[in-house]
Amino acid sequence: MYGSIQFAGYLALLVTPATLLLGAVRGPPELRVGAVGLPLGVALVGTVVAATERPRLSRLDGPGLARADAVDALAVPAAAVVTYGLSVHGGLGPVLAAAVVGLLVGGGLPRIDGPAYCGTFVGMASPAVFPSLEAVALAGTVAGLAFVATTDSFAGFGGKYGTVALFGCIVAGSLLGVDYAAAGALDSRLVAPVVLVAVVAAVATVALRTRGGASSVVASAAVGVVAGVAFPSLFPELGTTLAAVAFCASFVGMSSDDRLATTGQVAAAGLLCGLVYLAVAPSLAGAGGKLGTTAFVSCLAVAGVLELSGLLPSSGRDSPAK
Repeated sequence: MYGSIQFAGYLALLVTPATLLLGAVRGPPELRVGAVGLPLGVALVGTVVAATERPRLSRLDGPGLARADAVDALAVPAAAVVTYGLSVHGGLGPVLAAAVVGLLVGGGLPRIDGPAYCGTFVGMASPAVFPSLEAVALAGTVAGLAFVATTDSFAGFGGKYGTVALFGCIVAGSLLGVDYAAAGALDSRLVAPVVLVAVVAAVATVALRTRGGASSVVASAAVGVVAGVAFPSLFPELGTTLAAVAFCASFVGMSSDDRLATTGQVAAAGLLCGLVYLAVAPSLAGAGGKLGTTAFVSCLAVAGVLELSGLLPSSGRDSPAK
């Protein structure tokens, strides 16, 4: 029974990025940024990795869902509701709200920092998509169940939490019949600053983990807080976008060393993350978890290239979760 749950979680981690990328490819031409081949190429390489990765059914013969799983599942919707409240009703905005909650939970409740951080991404959803706390709670509940189901799949890849969150939002959105927010293409002149910010944010997150001794959640959340405060103040017109890009790329920096072993590999994934961010801007606009899914796809793609080139051992596929 539990093995079936894990396999369902594994499938969710494949379908969700594909849905995001497909939305970008099928969007109206005027909403696309750059060549359509970018998301298609990323999806292809990511699929190569996915095809060789199998869900680890390590607890298939165990007693089933444990009490810890229930705690994790409940932490996701709880954090989602708190984050949404801070973002929409508290006026913090999605990036700063999620980063603040992540920083507080990462520092004060490390036992549940992973599921709670996942929940914050659900809470980043736009009120245009989920106008009520009840809708956010539903999406968080679905994501909480998916969090437990995906524990042993694609462990160590940055952005996995956000992918789980987006899955919850997609399922809840389907049940509620919501329409995603309208989104236009981002200005092509943003390519250079977006890519630069993404690379710096990804590398900075790794530095906070490896040299600063911070956990993955705290490192990513710290980058999000700094970006969420600094960029809107320094660049009134572009600040919100750059803050979102930095937060997005910080998830790349959460990847385990078995997935992205060097600073150069992290920087490459960060660079790709910035490009994918631009490409998927019109897709599923307003849904929570888009930033994490963007990072997840980028990490999959870089890891896939490394593995195909022989620079990353296949044993890295069994790395533990961060």
